[in-house]
Amino acid sequence: MSGRDYDARWEQLAADGHNPHGEADFVDQLLGGSGRVLDAGCGTGRVAIELARRGYQVVGVDIDTEMIAQARAKALQLVWYQLDLSTFDLGEGFDAVVMAGNVLLFTVPGTEAAVVARCAAHLSPGGALVAGFQLRTGGYGLDQYDTDCTAAELTLKQRFSTWERAPWNGGNYAVSVHIHRHRSDS
Repeated sequence: MSGRDYDARWEQLAADGHNPHGEADFVDQLLGGSGRVLDAGCGTGRVAIELARRGYQVVGVDIDTEMIAQARAKALQLVWYQLDLSTFDLGEGFDAVVMAGNVLLFTVPGTEAAVVARCAAHLSPGGALVAGFQLRTGGYGLDQYDTDCTAAELTLKQRFSTWERAPWNGGNYAVSVHIHRHRSDS
């Protein structure tokens, strides 16, 4: 899917009366109106741009050339990096690292643990890793995600079925909030 096609899909959802900013609403509520956010797997920048509009300091990272070009074209004032999430190192910390839009399902199979570890490494003390993705039989699932988070010294704080914070019901979509075990008390 091209960056323009991806954006058109969200524009149509908004035109149809759906809220295209559920992820930004979630992060905004989690952080309480201020902070630094890393949009990991930012695509065309939909979440990052909305968070910046709300006053957050935002950085976006994505490996896809076309997606990151689309993000840059829409918001030149923001910082965008074209990097691989399994190996990136920005050398800075964030209050939240957000993987919205099934990011872990689009990574190269077998690199999910490295992606989680690299995202966790970018958390500031007390920061949260937030990820939402579809759960498919035989695919990357919550058991493996939680194992990868544990290996990255993260602990599950909250889990929901939607970005709107519907209670976790064991369905086919999960939004998880993990915090760093050793950094959360700093």
